[in-house]
Amino acid sequence: MSTIDLGIGSQIRHPKFGKGVVVEVDATYYKIYFNFIAEVKTIARDFPNFEMIEKKEGEYQPISIFDIEKAVENVMKRNQPKPEASKVEMAQKWLKGNLIMNPFNPDLSNKEIPIETFFHKIVMVRERLRVLEQNINNHSKLDDEDRVHLQQYITRAYGSLTTFNVLFADKADHFKGAGKED
Repeated sequence: MSTIDLGIGSQIRHPKFGKGVVVEVDATYYKIYFNFIAEVKTIARDFPNFEMIEKKEGEYQPISIFDIEKAVENVMKRNQPKPEASKVEMAQKWLKGNLIMNPFNPDLSNKEIPIETFFHKIVMVRERLRVLEQNINNHSKLDDEDRVHLQQYITRAYGSLTTFNVLFADKADHFKGAGKED
């Protein structure tokens, strides 16, 4: 089916999901609503096992310079370091403090690090989780079900990090898990 271009409204039959209607088209994927499962699935255009029920011609609109500029701008924004990482402030009461970890065994030595160093590491974990979340949301080969499944792990990771919210000056920077919303 890789040589056939389906337009929005085309009807197909999928071996697993049954009858579906194309609701969105891009260069490599179709988004198809399957009534039997009441879900939209993202399926590669070159998927070989569709059965054609009714074909609608694709409506192709020329790409304007404005569209190209916007696309380039979006790619550049996604690949730049996040400015909010530098805007995250630590609560005043922790400035110039130290984090001391005492082992239970008194024969072992303590570990002491500046709280700023620890705080920086926490902020970097948060930023990396955000990048991971963006990559999951924008991944071309994941369907909506896979995205939701992986998002649940990120939400749980955020929830596990809520203990460190006490370090942040601004409540908007806090980690939020799947529990209550502030």
